[in-house]
Amino acid sequence: MLIVYPFAFLTGAFGFSIVAAATKRRQLNDVAQRLIPTGIAAGLVAAVPGVIDYLTVVPPQSSGKERARKHALLNTTGLGLFTASWLLGKNGRRRTTPLILQGLGSAVMSFAGYLGGTLVFRNQIGVDHRYAQAGRWQEETREHAESRALTASAAPLDVNQMKLVHAGAARLVVARTETGYAAFQDRCTHKGGPLSDGVLICGTVQCPWHGSQFDVITGEVKCGPAEEKIATYPIEDPHRVKHA
Repeated sequence: MLIVYPFAFLTGAFGFSIVAAATKRRQLNDVAQRLIPTGIAAGLVAAVPGVIDYLTVVPPQSSGKERARKHALLNTTGLGLFTASWLLGKNGRRRTTPLILQGLGSAVMSFAGYLGGTLVFRNQIGVDHRYAQAGRWQEETREHAESRALTASAAPLDVNQMKLVHAGAARLVVARTETGYAAFQDRCTHKGGPLSDGVLICGTVQCPWHGSQFDVITGEVKCGPAEEKIATYPIEDPHRVKHA
C-alpha cells in the first residue's frame, strides 16, 4: 500500500515543524521543507493505483463508490494544504500559517486514511477473498446492452462459480448452479455490493459486504439486510435440468 509513504513523509514534516516552532531551531524547519515535496511526489504516485481501482474495481452506484470519492477528495485536499504550506514556508518569514496548514492537512489525510481502511476491510477493495472452488476471477466485456441475453457457451464455469459480464453500461453476473446457468444483476440492492465477488452455493448468492442473500434464479431475497429482489435475465442453457 503506497499511501503509507506520503502519509509518513507529510505527517513527519508536520512533526518537525512543531518541534522547530517550539525550539526555534531553523534546521528542523528545513527538514520539514524537504519532506513535504517528497511526500507530495509520493502521494501522486500512490494516487495512480487508487484512480485505477476507483474506475475499474469499486462497484458503481454503491456506498463504496461514494466512500472512495470522499477518500480521493480528502487526499487531494490534504496534498493541496501541504503544498500551500510548503510554498508559504519557502520565504522563511511566515511560520504560523504553514504550521496551521500542515496541521489541517494531517487531520484531513488521517480521516482519508480511515476511509481508505474502510474501503479495504469493509468493501474489500483490492482484497482477494475468493472462496474454495470459486476458481479464478473471470470478467468479460460486451459492447451492447442487448447482450443481456447471454448464452452458457460464453461462460464456461464449474458448479458454484461466477463471472462478471459488462454488457453496455450494465454489470451482470453469469453463474452456474447444480441445476444449470443463471444470469442476474451484479449490484446488491442493499448498499450496491458486487455479487460477482460474493459466494455462490446451492443456487444462492451472498453479497460480500453485508451478507444479503438472493436466489439467483428468481432474484428473491433469501436473507437480509437487503429488502428488494435483484433483477434476473434470460440465459440460454442447454444443460439446465428441467423440474417437473
